[in-house]
Amino acid sequence: MGSLTYFPEKEIAQTPADFGLRYRDLHFKAEDGERLFGWWITTEHAPPAGHILLCHGNGGNIGDRLIDADLLSHAGFNLLLFDYRGYGRSSGRPDEEGTYRDALAAKDALLTRPECDPARVIYLGESLGGAIALALALEVPPRGLILQSTFTSLRAVAHHHYPVIPSVVIPDAYPSIRRITKLKAPLLSLHGERDEVVPLSEGRALYEAAPEPKRMHVFEGLDHSDMATAGADYARVINEWVEAIMRSDVRAVPTAGPGEPKFG
Repeated sequence: MGSLTYFPEKEIAQTPADFGLRYRDLHFKAEDGERLFGWWITTEHAPPAGHILLCHGNGGNIGDRLIDADLLSHAGFNLLLFDYRGYGRSSGRPDEEGTYRDALAAKDALLTRPECDPARVIYLGESLGGAIALALALEVPPRGLILQSTFTSLRAVAHHHYPVIPSVVIPDAYPSIRRITKLKAPLLSLHGERDEVVPLSEGRALYEAAPEPKRMHVFEGLDHSDMATAGADYARVINEWVEAIMRSDVRAVPTAGPGEPKFG
């Protein structure tokens, strides 16, 4: 499964310094000893809007997520970006259980930062990283969970692309559709209308299975990797949702239907 699921890049082409962001390198270990690498990026806003743990997708490395990080940093968030085992400067080879361990270690690294308020931690998972962030949220609930371009299960999205392959021969990995019913944190689901990698129907199904409080925003005309091209609108959607869950009892957070841009 690994060669068809994970597409890591070892060379990190850009750093936060290329975007003028304040950051420091982080080195920490997973519970099984793999050495992990990440960046702690601090916003100039005081106080910060929140602290985001970003779980990236299955391709590239953290250097490919800096446009998103730049948008969110300027929107007032601190961020911890990290690479799973086998990606970037992290040791080892990726596998499903390993990615879960890596996210747990990254969460611990985030909580040790002196600037971090545990009550303001948000997990953001992109594509495959959404499945990883969800699994982490069930183990250690955050203040809120953002699922971006996330599938219901690896089996489901693989069957979409390779319908001639019987589903039973595809490993039932990252089974988010079964897990999300147990979520104990507010959910924000983000998806591109024209996503050809993880169809919008996958994102909608995952959203519909999730308990309240939740909301979904569909970005018109955007594909799987286009989210950052929404620019200020991308940051605004996240910021409005975070402000709402921070100032309200989570049970009273208003929800919106798919594609609706505002609470109300």
